[in-house]
Amino acid sequence: MTTEQSVQLDEVDALLIALLAEEPRIGVLECSRRLRVARGTVQARLDKLTRRGVIGGFGPDISPAAIGFGVTSFVTLEISQRHGHDPVTTHLAAIPEVLEAHTITGSSDLLCRIVARSNTDLQRVIDQIVSFAGITRASTIIALAEAIPYRTLPLVRSASQLQGRAPS
Repeated sequence: MTTEQSVQLDEVDALLIALLAEEPRIGVLECSRRLRVARGTVQARLDKLTRRGVIGGFGPDISPAAIGFGVTSFVTLEISQRHGHDPVTTHLAAIPEVLEAHTITGSSDLLCRIVARSNTDLQRVIDQIVSFAGITRASTIIALAEAIPYRTLPLVRSASQLQGRAPS
């Protein structure tokens, strides 16, 4: 789905998404019971939300800190335009500690979220990242604490509330 397309969410969609976020292992039948809608309605909504990319998966939400990766940092990378983004992205994807990477505007080209076991291990990860010839500069910021964890439910609620309103 492109960013120009939008999926309209109603209250049932928002409640279903919230329920699945709260209890990812809940079944369709139990969802229908709690939401007081037919099982077929829940299944159809899930299929629609999945097909349209609103729900991207049903896997477990893993805590890197809980498995020993307690240091989180954000790294901006400047890349050689001669190499381009694709080879750099391929290099980054091969490093398990790189959790995500985004192309960005501004003085840098990529923003990465990375994790490490310690500050010493962070140095190893950064050295591995910058070992690629296409990366010309890296700037690292270490996160001290997670003030607001990654979240989407407030956005889902807001989108569902905007559903019946006329554009201004």
